[in-house]
Amino acid sequence: MRVVVFSAKPHDRDFLPLACADRHDLVFHESRLSAATVPLAAGAEAVCLFVHDHADATILAGLAKLGVKHLALRCAGFNNVDLAAAAQLGLGVARVPAYSPHGVAEHAVALLMTLNRRVHRAYNRVRDGNFALEGLLGFNVHGKTVGIVGTGKIGLCFARIMHGFGARLLAHDPVPNPEAVQLGAEYVALDRLLAGSDIISLHCPLTPATHHLIDATALARMRDGVFLVNTSRGPLVDTAAVIEALKSGKLGALALDVYEEEEGIFYEDLSAAFVPDDLLARLLTFPNVLVTSHQAFFTREALTSIAATTAGNLDDFAAGRPCANAVKA
Repeated sequence: MRVVVFSAKPHDRDFLPLACADRHDLVFHESRLSAATVPLAAGAEAVCLFVHDHADATILAGLAKLGVKHLALRCAGFNNVDLAAAAQLGLGVARVPAYSPHGVAEHAVALLMTLNRRVHRAYNRVRDGNFALEGLLGFNVHGKTVGIVGTGKIGLCFARIMHGFGARLLAHDPVPNPEAVQLGAEYVALDRLLAGSDIISLHCPLTPATHHLIDATALARMRDGVFLVNTSRGPLVDTAAVIEALKSGKLGALALDVYEEEEGIFYEDLSAAFVPDDLLARLLTFPNVLVTSHQAFFTREALTSIAATTAGNLDDFAAGRPCANAVKA
């Protein structure tokens, strides 16, 4: 089956062909799927998309007109696809529901501990010959209260790590996870989690209900000096609100692996240009803010899993059999 891969990066060219072997004809394009790039899918039976590819009703209609029958998402999220339109057009959609949740959880912990112990600042100081300790004071995570919003596979992995640190766990999720309860996590209303946590980590999906879950009102309910970590979806956090909270000292530190306007910025090399987003540029001026470029998933194990699951989804499409990872409206 001919498959056009959009938003292709070097790691996609390395891992996807290995997983697909010779079963599919893969055509890679660095361009994101958009109204302008739809013609690149000509002659393909399937397109393979990532998080920043657009698949709204108009684009889906354009793909269907070209003969595309399937969309293989090499990611867990599918909020960038109009599922209702896909169903009307007879387009099959499948995703990668889970890939190394440990990698994402471990990255969240890495961000947290880097900020807490000022590792990023210490690294730069020592390289400049400054071995002073002033300004590098951290705290023990042991004994602190960690609030975990979303206790699916990634949130549970994060909970296990925090439990290992000896932290008290508060959790919020519409569906409590029995394994989190066994760790000692206490499920509470979101307001109580916000008010009672020293550290808050977001591991929930982006839905209309969770858009700007962390806004000015939510921030006002938090303890002064709280640490906030988001490795889930950028729009969970109202950027303008967290900037004000950083300026006032309400937020003690902020760690982001995702950003609400990251498209066109993350995964791109802008070192010879400039950051074209004023709010992100402002965030990067704070010494207690750490931003990484949506890399929490970026482990060898995760890339292997993503490629294998994507190849399996394509195999199901090609064989005309039901796909276990199908997504429907």
